[in-house]
Amino acid sequence: MALNAETYAEQAFRVLGRSQTRVRYNGEWLSELSLVDLIKLGQNFTIQQFLARENFARRLEKDEPIYLHEMFYALMQGYDAVALKTDVQVGGTDQLFNIIVAGRKLQEAMGQRPLVGVICGILPGTDGVERMSKSKGNHIPLLTSPEDMYGKVMSLPDVAMPVYFKLVTRYTPEQVASVEKDLADGSRHPRDIKMELAREIVAIYWGADRVAAAEEHFKSVFQKGQVPEEMETVSVAGEPALVDFLVEHKLAASKGEARRLMEQNGVKVAGRTVSDVTARLVFKGEAVVQVGKRRFVRVKKS
Repeated sequence: MALNAETYAEQAFRVLGRSQTRVRYNGEWLSELSLVDLIKLGQNFTIQQFLARENFARRLEKDEPIYLHEMFYALMQGYDAVALKTDVQVGGTDQLFNIIVAGRKLQEAMGQRPLVGVICGILPGTDGVERMSKSKGNHIPLLTSPEDMYGKVMSLPDVAMPVYFKLVTRYTPEQVASVEKDLADGSRHPRDIKMELAREIVAIYWGADRVAAAEEHFKSVFQKGQVPEEMETVSVAGEPALVDFLVEHKLAASKGEARRLMEQNGVKVAGRTVSDVTARLVFKGEAVVQVGKRRFVRVKKS
């Protein structure tokens, strides 16, 4: 858990100034709450307020179970605002109840001035449908390379571009409206607009000086089908299971994902597709392992 928290902080520092940011763990104050304290927090809300939430209401309509402990999350997040004397809290539309209802109400009950909630839209993943999520494999990591970031943005379906321009760029509403107009009337090719989006996102997280190389990498690898000249090189002893190799070198998040990639013909060794999930990494001297369209590793015998 501590390692995950450290990773989240590193991602946040792509946006927030490290020296101006203080990281706190809510275990500092939540661990001190007694059962009596929890009862006092709970008396500020009604069951009807919780059941009116879209997520709960939808599940109630379908006669799906709603567990009692699910109510605690909003209470705990609301108490976070109290403990930190929060002025502003930022979250997605799925956090509307936790921020606006729970957070503000508990602050008022504790004699504090209620926070201002900044509520953002939910960003879809690279499939353009489901919300972006690492567990769903449709995310664009903030800590990935500029080349990979550029390529993943270019994999977005055209329909997702307007929401990306709205939520993750520095564009003004007028600029976003212009992009939407160009998409709607066909005055610009969607590919060119997507490249503009990719340039903007890479510039935000890596700086404008890294954009040109990322774009050239995309053109050479994905538009021309070439293997990139520069990639990570690793030494391999023996003939390890390919599934294990993919996980060890972060080409797949888990063995299950590695197997799925192989079964879907998404893994190549030395240009040859490997779909047998029991296969071992066999090569002579040196070879390139490719996963999907964007991930490459050069392997050498140790």
